[in-house]
Amino acid sequence: MLDNAILFLLQTLLGLFTLAFLLRFYFQLTKVSFQNQAAQAIVTLTNFAVKPMRRLMMMLGNFGIPKIDISTLLLAYITQFILTIATLWLQGFPLLIVGNSIWTTILAVALIGIISMSITIFLYAVLIQAVLSWVNPHTPIAPILNKLTDPILSVLRKVIPTAGNIDFSSLAFIIVAQLLLVSIFMPLENSLLASLIK
Repeated sequence: MLDNAILFLLQTLLGLFTLAFLLRFYFQLTKVSFQNQAAQAIVTLTNFAVKPMRRLMMMLGNFGIPKIDISTLLLAYITQFILTIATLWLQGFPLLIVGNSIWTTILAVALIGIISMSITIFLYAVLIQAVLSWVNPHTPIAPILNKLTDPILSVLRKVIPTAGNIDFSSLAFIIVAQLLLVSIFMPLENSLLASLIK
C-alpha cells in the first residue's frame, strides 16, 4: 500500500517536471514569448535545474548544437529516466542485480516516454486551440498556443486544403497524433516493459 502511494507521488511529481521541462524546451524552440504569465510560471518552476544545466552545457559546448538550448530537453529525459527506474524499483524489479544490457532497454523506455509526452503536448495544444477559436479566441493563452502549434499546422495547411473556409489541419493532426500514440509508441513502450519483467 505504501509503495503504491509513493509510486503515485513519484509519477505525479516527476511527470509534472518532465512536462514542465518539455514545455520550456518547446516554448524556446517555437519562440513563445516568455512575457506571458503561463510561460513565466514554467520558467519559475524549472529555473532551479535549468540554470546549472545550462552552465554544464556551456562547458560541454552544448554537444555541438549551437542554436538550440538542449538543457531543458536533457533535463526532461533525465527526469523521465529517473521516473522509469523508480517505477520499476517500486514494482519489485531487481535493478541492482540485473546485467548491463537491461539499461539499454530502460534508456529506450525513457526516450519513448519523452516522445509520447511531446506528441501529447502538441495534441492537447492543438485541441485546446481549436476549442478556444470557437469559444474565446482572445484568451491570454491563445498567443502561446498559436506559436506552439503554428510550425506543425502551417505544414499541414499546405497539404490539406480548406473546405468552405473550414481549416481541417487541426483535425488531421489530432487524428495522426492519436494514431501514432495508440499504434506505435504505447505498444512499443509496453513491449519493452514486458521484456524487462520477463
